Amino acid sequence: MALSKLSIVAWLTLPLASPKPKPQVSIPPLIPSIPGVTVPLASDVPPLPIAKVPTSALPGPPYTPSDIKPKKIGYFWTAAGDNEHADFLVSYSLDDDTFGTLLRIVDAPTSGNSPHHSAASHDGQLIWGGGLLSLLKTQDTGFYFNTSDPYEPTFYKTDRALLASIADEVRAKPDGGFFFTYMGSAIGTSPGRLIETDEDYNIIHEFPEDTDGLLNVLGEQFSPHGLSIDWANDILMTSDFVVPISILKPSTQIQHGNTTRLWKLSTRTIISTITIPDGGGIQDVKFIPGNPESAALATAVHLGQIWIIYPFRTDSSGNQGVAEVLYDLGPQAQDNIAIFSDTTQDGKFAYFTETIGNHIAALDISDLDNVKRLDDPNEDQPTVGLHYIKITPDQKHIVVTDYFLQTGDIGLINTPVDFRALYIDINPDGSLNFNRSIDFSKDFENRGGAKPHSSTIFDLSDSDNPIYF
Repeated sequence: MALSKLSIVAWLTLPLASPKPKPQVSIPPLIPSIPGVTVPLASDVPPLPIAKVPTSALPGPPYTPSDIKPKKIGYFWTAAGDNEHADFLVSYSLDDDTFGTLLRIVDAPTSGNSPHHSAASHDGQLIWGGGLLSLLKTQDTGFYFNTSDPYEPTFYKTDRALLASIADEVRAKPDGGFFFTYMGSAIGTSPGRLIETDEDYNIIHEFPEDTDGLLNVLGEQFSPHGLSIDWANDILMTSDFVVPISILKPSTQIQHGNTTRLWKLSTRTIISTITIPDGGGIQDVKFIPGNPESAALATAVHLGQIWIIYPFRTDSSGNQGVAEVLYDLGPQAQDNIAIFSDTTQDGKFAYFTETIGNHIAALDISDLDNVKRLDDPNEDQPTVGLHYIKITPDQKHIVVTDYFLQTGDIGLINTPVDFRALYIDINPDGSLNFNRSIDFSKDFENRGGAKPHSSTIFDLSDSDNPIYF
């Protein structure tokens, strides 16, 4: 007998119905680490068709740390290239005179998890990193690192949500804790969830939790990837990218989303669903800092376009939130698998990574009625398979990692890559100057290489006012 949507909603809310909900768990590897057993087992057991044998991670090889104390530090959430050694957080100096010096490597109790996005807590005491493919080995999804001493990071803890998996974007809460987007359900289907932790970094909510919100995400694909918050105006936005299970075989076609969700922050409820027609994956959404209408930029991957969303305008039917094309990046940007973004804190410049186009588009958005392109779309840039982009705290550089996703034989996405982290200068006019990079394949040959997906930047130049991005 088919279940009604209301029956499904009632079932989904059962885990959260107790007076003190605990919508999280942490489970050790199903096959524990055993000296003399785990190492050959990890190497010799044949791979399963999609799911992986749930072996423990092999410990990282020894390395020589540096005792320098740079003012600017880049932390990179990174996968071991062989998918057998532990995934890890690695820190490097970003100072001019010691750029690229390896500082510390901190192993996480996971392997083959495809480390994804990461960010620091508001006070810089912790860095969280998400595991994209945790469900393939029944591993935890969230990984926390103690950075109270920025020069000696240590592993802190792991967790996982009950209803969701496929961790993506993260935003720190000013009073402590995080919001995350989890793009899929516990088995990688739609709907995913918006996850919230408390100030002690315990998962306390998996939104939506109200009936109207659950009906909304059951009625139309909800696979949130992008996440942006306007704290002052009490709104939050998520963007729907792909149904995660559809990127894995035996699927033959990726199921893309065409929507963003506008949320009321104070109640954690969905206000409206905003559609970008034929968007083909709305991978990212970010509010423009200082915009008087709280406008946000969204990336439409199939179209190769940047859309602008006005959350307080209403459409012809009275629905809150209006989306319009802001800028077409051209044919080179179409069907680029992924387009991610970041915007300067003054709201003047915006940058977009075109993954298989091997290109960063730069726009001057200071006048939204007259957007100016600052790069040459036909220029060959020294980057391959780029994805994650983050503007540094001093707003003078961008950090880009040249790795998106390689699923191998089990999946449909295997983007080209050169496994570098680029440190790119922002010129006064907003254009870019490529001049420095860190080669992860060279530094981690003893782990089968390394796949750096995301970065977190600490700027300690002013010891009284450190900045964490």
